[in-house]
Amino acid sequence: MIDIDLEIPMGKRTRQYRFFEMLPAILSYGAFALLIILSLVNPILAAIYLMLVIITLLVKAVGIAIHTIGGRNRLESAQRVDWHGRLADLEDPENSYAVGRYTRAKSFGIYAHIDNLRLMAADPETFPRPSQLYNAVIVATYNESYEILEPTIQSVLATTYDNDKIILVVAYEERGGEAIQKTVQRLEKKFGDKFFVFHAIQHPKDLPNEVIGKGGNITHAGRFLRDWLPTQGIEYKDVIVTTLDSDNRPHATYFDYLTYEYIVREDRKHLAYQPVSLFMNNIWDAPAPMRVVATGNSFWNIISSMRPHTLRNFASHSQPMDALVEMDFWSTRTIVEDGHQYWRSYFYFGGNYDVIPIHVPIYQDAVLSDTYLKTLKAQFIQLRRWAYGASDVPYVAVHLFTRKRNISFTAGFGRFVRLLDGHVTLASVSVLVAVGGWVPLLINSNAARSVPAHQLPDVISSIQQVALIGLFITVFLAFKMLPPRPERYKRHRSFFMIAQWVLMPVTAIGYSATSALYSQARLATGHYLDKFDVTDKATHASVVRSKKAKKRHDK
Repeated sequence: MIDIDLEIPMGKRTRQYRFFEMLPAILSYGAFALLIILSLVNPILAAIYLMLVIITLLVKAVGIAIHTIGGRNRLESAQRVDWHGRLADLEDPENSYAVGRYTRAKSFGIYAHIDNLRLMAADPETFPRPSQLYNAVIVATYNESYEILEPTIQSVLATTYDNDKIILVVAYEERGGEAIQKTVQRLEKKFGDKFFVFHAIQHPKDLPNEVIGKGGNITHAGRFLRDWLPTQGIEYKDVIVTTLDSDNRPHATYFDYLTYEYIVREDRKHLAYQPVSLFMNNIWDAPAPMRVVATGNSFWNIISSMRPHTLRNFASHSQPMDALVEMDFWSTRTIVEDGHQYWRSYFYFGGNYDVIPIHVPIYQDAVLSDTYLKTLKAQFIQLRRWAYGASDVPYVAVHLFTRKRNISFTAGFGRFVRLLDGHVTLASVSVLVAVGGWVPLLINSNAARSVPAHQLPDVISSIQQVALIGLFITVFLAFKMLPPRPERYKRHRSFFMIAQWVLMPVTAIGYSATSALYSQARLATGHYLDKFDVTDKATHASVVRSKKAKKRHDK
């Protein structure tokens, strides 16, 4: 084991750690304070400051638009590939390469597939064969209903991968009560003989050194697998572990694609694999603001898949079992164990760690609760938890700014800056762009006589109109990505799926920026979020039942 402390501190922090905990809030709130100060001192300086922010944002928007189009095309291409067939080719690479089975079609990555067969044929001992590998799937649940969990397990069963090579683990919480225990027993009765093995693992409540969160649950399940696999004669290096939330439904080819990528990469132990999370399961049922947030997050995940150098673990992801065993799995001290797993792995392996994009989706739910108001609240809670990823800033900083660091300072510093910039941008830029142009005019009477300050709102408005091009691209691609309209909705519902985008400025400020500012303020003041607030997961049927029950109660 590498002698490095991977854990997030609990209780009192050092002064250095506290400073970096406060840094995101200092910069985010400081961006607003700087605009006000410059507006009071010299409106022209305020105008220059705002224009620099907006020009930077515009340059990023161009890159985002390009990556959005490219990512969407790659997503479609990868879904058309016969990954099951390509994986079968790897079982006997010498023969596959010799007889030219790969020539059947010119499709996504075909030339890379040819090279992979050639390399495996030349050095067969370096690469494992598909038949010796297993995929362990950990489905984490707290108190979700059978209607949520059953389609998730059914989707795993329905993939093109050999179900006899799937180890399914339903990791459920003791604090979820008797209801979730009965749900898991019902699932085990239905699916228990459909996989290599089906395990139901209960995570005890109130274990020491754990926050209330998903990390403790899936780590407990991982430790069970650590002890169970040797009893079956299965080596850790032959198991790929995928974590799924209760509403996640992997694309039919996901496990074939994942296993293929695992085999063909020699440094496989130091890699994680990241599918594209698309929040589309119930997109037709969710309220308009949630649809905008969900679609925006889906596109951000598509964009991230096109930028491997910045790709991080998010939500569902996969990692080799031997690496997880060495690291003792995931952190049990944070509510954002997915993104934190990147940094935990990065420092454990001394910087020799990367995330490989898997260009097929894992479908997830948009936020939906039993009532409209509860849904609005649940969306904020979800984004607040995601934004609490700012808690990684001090973690990265203390491992970077030390003489004991085990990574390249240059490489680590670049990652640190991108991490910090992402959280500060999320919290501040949309607010600055939306209202910043009016601040000099409102708080400095001399600004009215300053031509640059007076024209600033008009200039910002013109730039925003140019930026609408990117929005039009998003709207067009979002409409193409929609699953088929359910029969319960009439055609006019499709119109609202387009018209909803007028809410984008509202959701950007009311949800994204506000949740980020809230989470950063909690970090800065030491009021830590130490409980994973599970996002409500309702279905259309449960919402209908809730409305009927309310009507009966009102009568």
